[in-house]
Amino acid sequence: MKMLVTAASRHGSTDEIAGALADALRRSGADVDLLAPEDVHEITDYGTVVIGSAIYTGRWLPPAKEFIARFREALLLRQVWLFSSGPVGNNGRPVNDPPDVSAQVEATGARAHRMFAGKLDRTTLGFGERMMVRAVGAPEGDFRGWESVNEWAEQIRLANQCGFPRTSGKPS
Repeated sequence: MKMLVTAASRHGSTDEIAGALADALRRSGADVDLLAPEDVHEITDYGTVVIGSAIYTGRWLPPAKEFIARFREALLLRQVWLFSSGPVGNNGRPVNDPPDVSAQVEATGARAHRMFAGKLDRTTLGFGERMMVRAVGAPEGDFRGWESVNEWAEQIRLANQCGFPRTSGKPS
């Protein structure tokens, strides 16, 4: 079964997580396409879709939400997995799930949502972003846990192998 991995990223960190997921799935023998949300025009060929987004001001980025809105009905007929990346707290761990994730899970019938810690490089930020980072005291560094990304890819692969087909438009 062919898989699609797509993610909305602002400074590239979430794209790198999506790439690592796609690579891990490919190493396990999966046929995986990795595309930006705005570059996907059809999902007919995909049985599994992994959708991710960076978190900014506590929310998913518009390209990921627009992807879900465009393909909502078709996503309900597929295995869908969601992930978010960033922001990080003082201990380098991801903070709580973003407030709009539950709406994305419901819209897609996603099997699961996974929160990954992000990466913060102040040199890539604009003035407003630097002020926001300073205000919340976000630590600089790369906190992405590549082992947890690979473990989650394995969970997706195993679920995909078992089939779990959708038979209706409602999440199981």
